[in-house]
Amino acid sequence: MRLPLSVCVGIAACLATACSESVRSARDDSMLTPSALLDGQIPISDPGAVDVTVDVRTDADVRAISPLIYGTSGTIDLDKTRQTLVRAGGNRYTAYNWENNASNAGSDYQFQNDGQLSDSNEPAKPLLDLVQQANLHGAATLVTVPIVDYVAADKLGGGDVRNSGASYLQARFKRNRPDKGAPFVKQPDPNDPFVYQDEFVSFMRRRTPPKSRVLFSLDNEPEDWSTVHAEVHPRPVTYAELWDRNYRFARAIKRAWPAAEVLGPTVYGWSVFQQLQNAPDAHDRDFFDFYLDAAKTAAAGGKRLIDYLDVHWYPEVTVNGARIGETATTPEVVAARVQAPRSLWDSSYDESSWVREAAGEPIDLIHRLTSKIDAHYPGTKLAFSEWNYGAGNHISGAIATADTLGIFGREGVTLASLWPLSTNEAFTLAAFRAFRNYDGKGAAFGDVSIRATSSDVTQVTAYASLKAGVADQLCVIAINKSSTPKVIGLFVVHPVTFKSAHIYELSGTAPELVPKTDVPTRGSNMFRVALPGYSVSVVVPTKS
Repeated sequence: MRLPLSVCVGIAACLATACSESVRSARDDSMLTPSALLDGQIPISDPGAVDVTVDVRTDADVRAISPLIYGTSGTIDLDKTRQTLVRAGGNRYTAYNWENNASNAGSDYQFQNDGQLSDSNEPAKPLLDLVQQANLHGAATLVTVPIVDYVAADKLGGGDVRNSGASYLQARFKRNRPDKGAPFVKQPDPNDPFVYQDEFVSFMRRRTPPKSRVLFSLDNEPEDWSTVHAEVHPRPVTYAELWDRNYRFARAIKRAWPAAEVLGPTVYGWSVFQQLQNAPDAHDRDFFDFYLDAAKTAAAGGKRLIDYLDVHWYPEVTVNGARIGETATTPEVVAARVQAPRSLWDSSYDESSWVREAAGEPIDLIHRLTSKIDAHYPGTKLAFSEWNYGAGNHISGAIATADTLGIFGREGVTLASLWPLSTNEAFTLAAFRAFRNYDGKGAAFGDVSIRATSSDVTQVTAYASLKAGVADQLCVIAINKSSTPKVIGLFVVHPVTFKSAHIYELSGTAPELVPKTDVPTRGSNMFRVALPGYSVSVVVPTKS
């Protein structure tokens, strides 16, 4: 996402007063000086012995950071972590009945109809509660819309609904339809045999505050309906069927709430990205090419139905039989986990996984997907509505999480939502706070991404930002992916002169960002910063 014109003009005007477009290279054999300095503006400084250099330029690679990339499923630790998006999603929402809050999680929990989402029969109560909590913290809400043919009718429990007899669909479910084809009512009729999703969207529109930002996802991982949700969709989904459902339900959402944003197809896994998990009608066609072409054709009349290409991503790297996306923290798994986010962007990074083997080349996922968008349906945004790199209660999980959040902002991902993989995600949430609340008082990474170049991304990655319209609010997040301490030479090319930098550090066994002693400059806008082994450090230059 590029910056709005007003922001670009503001930053350009600020830089023009002090910056020359002419740059020169200045780096000795020890790589102790920045790769580019403004002519006559900043003298070369020697930081002393360093392991890695990080060069930050506020006049290069300027891009707005989407406010929706710092999302989580639900409101976990919302007061402290200050997520920008909360999501209601997952397998339980595929058969969710908004009229009475009955649901069925499929194979995730016994194929049972129950009231786990809410004991209340007040329509859409868990979702209205979620929107309310999100609004209190200035966050958006992502809501899942079921697009299968049936949703749960009751909360009776009792295990697998298929044991209720051959007519269990008629006895235990209601027909799910995109369009009501009749006027909406303030309260849905709980006794009729149908649930209408356009009426649900209209209901949410009427019941949420005017400034609420509510987005809608078209179901959840449809490639697994035939296994996870065999009670309502026992056959493998096809290209044609999935697009037809996406089209009909997206059109219904847009008619009920024209300003609403819609995410689809909300799928997971490399084989799904390629051929919808070998769908019967794949015929060697690339699934995302097909999907984006269909969405573009559907919008030929001028009305966009699909706003986001939405995927789920979990790393498939395996070390000694352990997937890095799980909880293992052996030295070998940790070393692989902290490197794994490079598959999102680094065309030179070869991870060890079956996905890399299937791809036949480095994964480079974000660029791979954005290239498809540019070729088949320009203007479509990219979303990762589920992702996680595992070890949520270990520093390696925090490092992978912080790295991923930095990548999302720098590479222009528009929406993202972490899915908790365990009951303890303390380090994962601490990594979020590095971007959203690093001082515990609301200080956050900026909303404008700028260039931050590390001389060795295998050891240290760095991300830098400004706050739009505020020239002196620079923030750098430096991530040490090595088990040993590293010293970085941080060079900042910026018209504002800084004298010192505040440091907030996440490392070791405590999932907290700890303020450290301020670091003085060692010359004009040059800092020497010590990074503990396996750590995330927030560096905030100041003028005092």
